[in-house]
Amino acid sequence: MKDLVVFSGCSNPRLAERVVNYLGMTLGRAQLEYFPDGEVSLKLFEDVRGRDAFVIQSTSAPCNDHLMELLIYIDCLRRASAKRITAVIPYFGYARQDRKDEGRVPITAKLVANLMTVAGADRVLTLDLHAAQIQGFFDIPVDNLSAEPVITAFVESLDLGPVTLVSPDIGNAKVARRYAERLGGELAIIDKRRVSGSETISFTMIGDVRDKPVLMVDDMIATAGTVAQAIELVRARGATRVIVAASHGVLCGPAIDRLSAAGVDHLAVTDTIPLSDEARQQLRNVSVLTVSELLGEAIRRIHCNESVSSLFMK
Repeated sequence: MKDLVVFSGCSNPRLAERVVNYLGMTLGRAQLEYFPDGEVSLKLFEDVRGRDAFVIQSTSAPCNDHLMELLIYIDCLRRASAKRITAVIPYFGYARQDRKDEGRVPITAKLVANLMTVAGADRVLTLDLHAAQIQGFFDIPVDNLSAEPVITAFVESLDLGPVTLVSPDIGNAKVARRYAERLGGELAIIDKRRVSGSETISFTMIGDVRDKPVLMVDDMIATAGTVAQAIELVRARGATRVIVAASHGVLCGPAIDRLSAAGVDHLAVTDTIPLSDEARQQLRNVSVLTVSELLGEAIRRIHCNESVSSLFMK
């Protein structure tokens, strides 16, 4: 793969290193730094003319800084005459702002898609978009992978026996059902009403968890309001063990305190977003699952013009 080159932004260099290790290569040489006034400066030390270029960058916190880094990378590669530019975005920020749910609000996910396209990206590779329809916001190809194989393998390694999949809200029921089918477990759903962006009220549960281990899987855990209330509810309903897994461990605001207070038995997140030292110290039994092989294989297949559909697991 002589004409393949992979670069990394500042958001998640460890994941980028794992991806290129899977590919048997090294990261493209570049210098990315900030001026005192906050402007981003980028210099490539690789000849990318006529090459297939990939940039690995999650747009996680600080979201705007990492998004700007990615846009500058794309523009730089385009001006340096890269043959094709793929933005590899393990965690796609602003994905929750995907529709006008009230008057006088933006659709920021669409704006971000427009920015990447205008900057010069030829395609996007991402993982577990919060809303699958965001793929339609782009006028370029989008490959939206799933962390299901990685999370399923981890849960199977715990040897829990028959497990009940609990969806913390109605909207996540399809995801929970897929995991239930893959793991041969039962399904339960929590009926929940949201009060604000950071506060939810959980009501009742459809299904039985008494004397059973419970697994909750979601695409992301942000402030953890939903999952913390769901943990308390299944505890009250007699669950023996509660395992929570998420593709993206955003863990912002009161998330760590909420998860600690709720008493989750095991938390698993992937490495799309680096886990903070605070989370590692305060949360017991935390596992970070790598999606580097999944992303690396997708990059290899895209570069070799092979099918990526078998990696979707949808």
